[in-house]
Amino acid sequence: MNCHRFTLVPILLGLLPAAPLAASGEVDFNREVRPVLYNNCVACHGPDEEKRKGKLRLDVRDAAIAKGAIVPGKRNESELWARITSTDEDEVMPPPEAGHKLKPAEIEVLGQWIDAGAVYERHWSFLKPKRAELPEVADPEWSRSPIDRFVATAQEKEGIAHAPVADPYVLIRRVALDLTGLPPTPEQAEAFAMDPSLSAYESIVDRLLADPAYGERWASMWLDLARYADSRGYGSDPLRVIWRYRDWVIDAFNRNLPYDQFTVEQLAGDLLPEPTSEQLLATAFHRNTLTNTLGGTIDEEFRVIAVKDRANTTAQVWMGLTMGCAQCHSHKFDPITQEEYYRFYAVFNQTEDSDQPNEYPTAPTPSREEVEEMASLREKIAIVKSALARPTPAMKDAFTAWAARMRGGEDWVTLDPVAMKSEAGATFTKEADGALFVGGKEAEADVYTLRAKVPSGLKSLGSLRLEALSDERLA
Repeated sequence: MNCHRFTLVPILLGLLPAAPLAASGEVDFNREVRPVLYNNCVACHGPDEEKRKGKLRLDVRDAAIAKGAIVPGKRNESELWARITSTDEDEVMPPPEAGHKLKPAEIEVLGQWIDAGAVYERHWSFLKPKRAELPEVADPEWSRSPIDRFVATAQEKEGIAHAPVADPYVLIRRVALDLTGLPPTPEQAEAFAMDPSLSAYESIVDRLLADPAYGERWASMWLDLARYADSRGYGSDPLRVIWRYRDWVIDAFNRNLPYDQFTVEQLAGDLLPEPTSEQLLATAFHRNTLTNTLGGTIDEEFRVIAVKDRANTTAQVWMGLTMGCAQCHSHKFDPITQEEYYRFYAVFNQTEDSDQPNEYPTAPTPSREEVEEMASLREKIAIVKSALARPTPAMKDAFTAWAARMRGGEDWVTLDPVAMKSEAGATFTKEADGALFVGGKEAEADVYTLRAKVPSGLKSLGSLRLEALSDERLA
């Protein structure tokens, strides 16, 4: 399943309308009650301790019941009901100075909800998606997919007629722009418009999904989430070489990498058993943080900023949560405490990078084609090395002749150094027989540099021999 279509599934399910209000008065908390409470009550009676009035929380069921604001099953005994139906300006809620008042329908929703037991639900984004029942529609034949049934329901409610079937030239332009970001070629549009088969649309979709531009189009959206850039940010904004990660994302879409694997490799590719270079490359998702190379900055300060960015981005991209609020205080709207935030932060506070200008640590990231080419070259090199390692009669004869010449000595010429240097400070003395005696300062290790002119008449240098001689002056 392609990444973008996979992630849309829970979003679509979450937005599907809930079942209509039952005749018995059953109320859906998330769809009907939560908006009323959070738009009118929770600002003063919610998680914000500094702004909480009357020590009353209406966003937590047990707290609301403990204060008597809600008596489940009994609206007339609930203080909440008394306040929202009061005509006394000193008692009514929300108070007149709030600038807004509950509508009669909203008051009745709260009353029905209390009578039904005042059941709270977590926010829909924290609940496991449930497949909604398909609603009945006046023209079921119009619907080509389950989603169409929900569209038709809303249209019928508002008295809106269905749009006519799109012209084939319009339809192919829409699908091409959606999948690849590029308009169809005139030839593609003409071929699609002239194709009378029922599978014409499916065929053009398959062709567009196989187009490399598909990965480029959808990767651009993910790269925005990954805060991808070819520079490091802040004042000097120097270049950053991370385009191989961009190519990894494009390739992931084009090879239809499953979303769960797409997630694991970017968040923890380096923790997989024997990760490939591609899986290590995927973790560059978390190397896109800003690096401050300006003079006078504190590396540890900006390292911590980068770690927080990783925690915040992961929560926002994969969980849809504004977790970053909890780095300063417990979240006022989402159920995240400050302590929970720093537990999450600790997961990312284990990296080696430290806001350095060299982007350490780095890793080689050859492309798949380069890896295949290197493997082929290594095979060829191994074949050549194997051949060279096998002695041949000609090689044996040549070596025997060379060794004989070396032993004969007729080809050797003693070089006369014109400059001598010791890194450790030793001294050199030329002896009568042309040898060099090294004395003076002793060191465990030293480097000698000798310079000598090649004697005139010597056409080439074939070998160099160093003779270590014994001497009674040496230990």
